Amino acid sequence: MILVTGATGHVGGELVRRLAAAGVPVRAMTRRPAQARFPANAEAVYGDAADPASLDAAFAGVDGVFLMSAQAVGTAPEPTHDLALAAAAARAGGTPSGEALRVVKLSTLDGGTGDDPIARWQRAAEAAVTDPARGFAWTLLRPGRFMSNALQWAGQLRAGDEVAVPFADRPAASIDPADLAEIAALALTTGEHAGAVHELSGPQSLTPVAELAILGEVLGRDLRARPVPADAARAGMSRYGFPPEVVDAIMRRTLDGDRGSEVLPTVEKVLGRPARTFTQWARAHREEF
Repeated sequence: MILVTGATGHVGGELVRRLAAAGVPVRAMTRRPAQARFPANAEAVYGDAADPASLDAAFAGVDGVFLMSAQAVGTAPEPTHDLALAAAAARAGGTPSGEALRVVKLSTLDGGTGDDPIARWQRAAEAAVTDPARGFAWTLLRPGRFMSNALQWAGQLRAGDEVAVPFADRPAASIDPADLAEIAALALTTGEHAGAVHELSGPQSLTPVAELAILGEVLGRDLRARPVPADAARAGMSRYGFPPEVVDAIMRRTLDGDRGSEVLPTVEKVLGRPARTFTQWARAHREEF
């Protein structure tokens, strides 16, 4: 049995569908199991990382766990959701066959490298999984920007053809969450990636403006980007609830460097095929726009 946390998210949802289609027993954890839509052969289970007492039943008897958290950096003194999930995996112990529990952790590009609040947060989250005392057969996935970030435009596109886009000219080699899910499935079902740290990207470095143009071609619409000034982007992050020091770190990472724009070979090396392009992603998700 494979447990997928964040099972309604972009990567978790893809992973649940992939495992279920392959006939792998999969347990999909969500805070709202009655409302979630999963494949018929996937087991929906309640679990909330903000309520650690709810996790033990979800983690019981599993052979592998996909761990991810949507907790925003800086909303607590430390990544409490990641720590709670890793602790629940540790309490579950080894697999029913007595082997080490396979744990795939969805992290971020560069993980805990550096000393800003984002790095310190990710360093603590990863350490909760890689701690040798826990005995996990762990794999870290470190992607940059997701192609699915473009789904944030869907609401604006229902109202018209113009989209407000922060950091519109900042390129990134975005990755399709389906590629992440495929790599996670391999690590969880084969054990061949134990101890691996995979830094991942898509096959092209594109700006959001370029992605919007591709999406317009797929949808048959003339879409236009309205760049959001840096000050407005900063104000939006503050309204979202990020502390000032986290906003500062995001701005520095975005404006003062080009990390995340490099095309990395990892997806092709691991999967034996090229990473999916943004055009392929847009065609697969056109109905969501």
